[in-house]
Amino acid sequence: VAAMRAHPADADVQQRACTVLCNIANGAGAQAEARKQAAVDALPPIVVAMRAHPANAGVQQQACSALCNIAKGAGAQAEARKQAAVSALPLVVAAMRAHPASAGVQQWGQYALRRLE
Repeated sequence: VAAMRAHPADADVQQRACTVLCNIANGAGAQAEARKQAAVDALPPIVVAMRAHPANAGVQQQACSALCNIAKGAGAQAEARKQAAVSALPLVVAAMRAHPASAGVQQWGQYALRRLE
């Protein structure tokens, strides 16, 4: 997250950071829930990355995947994460519209939309 904040104009840094966040927030169980809660702090930089790099399919795909995994789960904590991430919903839709030929953006965008509804 610090790298995302330090290098907002670097699409490669943003894409790699979103990939890491997606992986950190993946999984189920108590440890995964703790990682997802910690990843909530990354939501604003993910939104900044999506806004700064709308033409970069890689950034958009990985941002959607990170949003999806951070919002995934059940219970009060998951609902709070989902509410924190819902502001990114228009950006997910914009990414899908901007990259109709990108299977990754379309797939992760759909997953994120389902998680955030």
